[in-house]
Amino acid sequence: MRLFVAVELSDEARRAVASEQERLRTLLGASASGLRWVQPEHLHLTMVFLGEIDEGRVPPVVEAIERPAAAAPFTMSLGGIGVFPARGAPRAVWIAVGEGKDPLIRVQQEIAGRLAAAGVVLDDRPFNPHLTLARWKDGGKGADRRRLTEGSGGTVARTEVTSVTLFQSRLSSTGPTYTPLARTPLNP
Repeated sequence: MRLFVAVELSDEARRAVASEQERLRTLLGASASGLRWVQPEHLHLTMVFLGEIDEGRVPPVVEAIERPAAAAPFTMSLGGIGVFPARGAPRAVWIAVGEGKDPLIRVQQEIAGRLAAAGVVLDDRPFNPHLTLARWKDGGKGADRRRLTEGSGGTVARTEVTSVTLFQSRLSSTGPTYTPLARTPLNP
């Protein structure tokens, strides 16, 4: 099973981010056709990507996720456009986390620690909180990077983070399907 842990967005935040995606499409003009945009219903902020996990190893993962986190609910804001990687042909467009970044990092570290204790081998790159908006099919151009990042800023959306969710991801030719398997509630 292909698994990941993510923060779900409120419907209001999804609509606001979708409006920002439309603004960026307009800004890029013809260049936007080289991007695969994340559909609003699929927008989420990935905290931990587990990858392929054998079905027999899923119960301890679910058990690790279902315990409440040692963090209170918080507000997370999204704003400021960026591009990965920092140099070379851009591959992904994202929006940054502003308010709520520090508590988000603490929750991510707690969840990653639980998963590692459950025997899941995780990527050792540092967590860089962001919400992916689009990916280039064949890599973007430096001009795209400049247009996307110039003048970006300000808060686009806010959402309350009261839990994080373990999802199963199924990929198909019609797009991904995400099924929630477990949630980590944040302590009020």
